[in-house]
Amino acid sequence: MSQTVTRALRILAELGEGERSLDQLAEVLGVHKTTVLRLLQSLEEERFVYRDAGYRYHLGAGLFALSGLALEQRGVRRIAAPHLAELNAATGQTVHLAAYEGGEVVYIDKYDSRHPVRMYSRIGLRAALHSAAVSKVLLADLPAPERRRVVAGIDFVPHTPRTLATPEALLAELEKVAAQGWAQDHAEHEAFINCVAAPIRDASGRVVAAASISVPDVVLPYEQVLELLPALLATTRAISTDCGQVPYHPGLPNHP
Repeated sequence: MSQTVTRALRILAELGEGERSLDQLAEVLGVHKTTVLRLLQSLEEERFVYRDAGYRYHLGAGLFALSGLALEQRGVRRIAAPHLAELNAATGQTVHLAAYEGGEVVYIDKYDSRHPVRMYSRIGLRAALHSAAVSKVLLADLPAPERRRVVAGIDFVPHTPRTLATPEALLAELEKVAAQGWAQDHAEHEAFINCVAAPIRDASGRVVAAASISVPDVVLPYEQVLELLPALLATTRAISTDCGQVPYHPGLPNHP
């Protein structure tokens, strides 16, 4: 049974990359076409896949409903939405919301820039652990032993010449992020994109999400992206307050 589930999930993951024929799916799974066809028929019944007139398979509408429910169950996304929409409107730049789960950082919301240059990122896409600003924010909040364990398992793919290339470099960066309360991606993941990110905390003080502003360098140079940081920090503080974190007041014993 577990093998059947695994194969069905592999089919969905493959279709997430684009439409596929029965032959292509059978080749990916390394099994006979009749086995794949039985799986596809079950997935079709649940509307998780559909077959077009050319006998090619696509992700189905049933997954849209599931993804919507999954997003609705993320309380922080609902709480953050009006604040992030306001930040997006005020800056005109792309705004992301990301969360850490199962050793991965995933984008759970996105507000597109009003400029014609758009980012490839999308809701549900994983963010690179060693180069994305949101990832640095989320990893920096992990307990030190878990942080080291996660970093040790990262494949340090050099996306650009600025990408951090070693576990030691990333761990040092995470210490800096934890101390200053925000992170940056200075053309580390894409050579023409700069980002700043900041944490969103819940009532316990733990980081439950990270929000970021991302800007192509043809829109703003790096130095001007840093000038957006105060607006981002004000936004994440407001979201954190709505998530139950007690606001910090100098002289009172409620600071982190």
